[in-house]
Amino acid sequence: MQRKVKKGDLIRVIKMDDADGKDWAAAKMNGQTYMVDFVDDAEQIHVYGSGLAIIPEADKFEIVEQ
Repeated sequence: MQRKVKKGDLIRVIKMDDADGKDWAAAKMNGQTYMVDFVDDAEQIHVYGSGLAIIPEADKFEIVEQ
């Protein structure tokens, strides 16, 4: 089981749900590494420099151990 994500963690997006290629902003996050800004009450992960939330139930990501 993966540990909970917290502010300041680095995460690598493996695959964002991009609505079958219709959401170019989500698709361009694939393979990128981001720093977590905050996790909201719905457990969605917000990162610096994106504007999109990573939804753990729909998107694949990994925590980059520092």
